[in-house]
Amino acid sequence: MLVAAALFALMSVLVKHASAVFSPAELVFYRSAFGLLAIWTAIAVSRRHVLAPLATPHLRAHFWRGLAGFAALVLFFFALGRLPLATAVTLNYTAPLFLAALSAWWLRERHGRGLNGAVLLGFVGIVLLLRPQLQGQAWLPAAAGLASGMLAAVAYVNVKRLGRLGEPEWRVVFYFTLLSTVGGAAWMAIAGFHRPRPADWPWLIGIGITATAAQLALTRAYHRGRTLTVGSLAYTTVGFSALYGAVLFGERLPLLAWTGIAVVAAAGVWAVRAAVPSQADPL
Repeated sequence: MLVAAALFALMSVLVKHASAVFSPAELVFYRSAFGLLAIWTAIAVSRRHVLAPLATPHLRAHFWRGLAGFAALVLFFFALGRLPLATAVTLNYTAPLFLAALSAWWLRERHGRGLNGAVLLGFVGIVLLLRPQLQGQAWLPAAAGLASGMLAAVAYVNVKRLGRLGEPEWRVVFYFTLLSTVGGAAWMAIAGFHRPRPADWPWLIGIGITATAAQLALTRAYHRGRTLTVGSLAYTTVGFSALYGAVLFGERLPLLAWTGIAVVAAAGVWAVRAAVPSQADPL
């Protein structure tokens, strides 16, 4: 999980740099296209059929999961290009707070005590984080970053539903990557795109490589480790992002913003622990 966190933060660095040239939708396309090629090849080879990854009886559920994930990525990349790195990543990592509320309401899951407190604490942290930074037009990328966390939570709820329908994890990841690639390509076809220069390709390829490697490390962590420990360690991404932002971009946040980041991270860890069902889920 620590490797995944460092790689996700590094991906954010690459996106922030490349956003000076490319739109968020273009960056989502490049982030997804390289991963799609790798995943499709691996599945097709293992299944010995080029169309094997597409076989599913739950296409509609995959569509809604992919749409929510694609929208979350576009909004997150928009925020990354316009906010300090640690701020944008922290806003995106409000997803566990939204997920805790959505899973209780949408999936009717019974959670442990303290969940409401964790959610309320998290939004107090968001206010502390954003209060010293909402100047001029900064409210728009801040709203986008927060919306990316909410939509990521919607995507995670759909992942849970797909799991209950018996869909394997690799197919969920495949369809999300496929729909993000198609969505980014469609956006580029309508809104236009920037032709990459030779100097741009290392950054674009790096986004795809770090995102794919981080996803593999994340999947391995959840497969091999305890869910609560892994979910808590996910917040080290915020720490890596703050370090990268200070070293690479010279970002300096006020004390109130750092307090907000710490509160959001603590609330997220609390929400992960409180979101454990109080009774075993029969599904």
